[in-house]
Amino acid sequence: MSGPDQQRARVYEAEALVRRIFDRAVDYPIVEVVGSHLTIPVERKFASLDSVRIYVDAVLALDWVRTAWPRAGEHVAVRARAGQSRAHYERRPPVIAVPLHRGVDAWALRELVVLHEISHHLGPDDEVAHGPEFTGRMIDLVSGIVGEEAGFLLRVTLLDLGVRVR
Repeated sequence: MSGPDQQRARVYEAEALVRRIFDRAVDYPIVEVVGSHLTIPVERKFASLDSVRIYVDAVLALDWVRTAWPRAGEHVAVRARAGQSRAHYERRPPVIAVPLHRGVDAWALRELVVLHEISHHLGPDDEVAHGPEFTGRMIDLVSGIVGEEAGFLLRVTLLDLGVRVR
């Protein structure tokens, strides 16, 4: 990945907002976003690293994902991350590192976080880590896997915070 990662903080801020909306959707499943009423879909939560591995393999095996992004054919390992503040992606060899718990909270063992890391994997080596191509790809994955409402919510939130999206 090359170039300055100028959007990183805003991308993380947008994702944190979207995750809070998903967390509240258990009690308030319908939200209004820029004049549209959305029913927030159910976000998958994972119980273990094994369940994350199975999910990553399943996403990368989807025909439409393989057609859109050739790197989907490259295996990605999943491991626990020692730090608790964020998940991350390592390019060579491809690894998604996920913190398991912060106290009693397994905040990173959730679909939106894992799709963010898969989005890094699918991009070219020379891509800016959180640039417009990355954010567009992440929205495409969230829309196609979690649901169109989730993709719309993510897109609007990113744009509202000034994040450039392809």
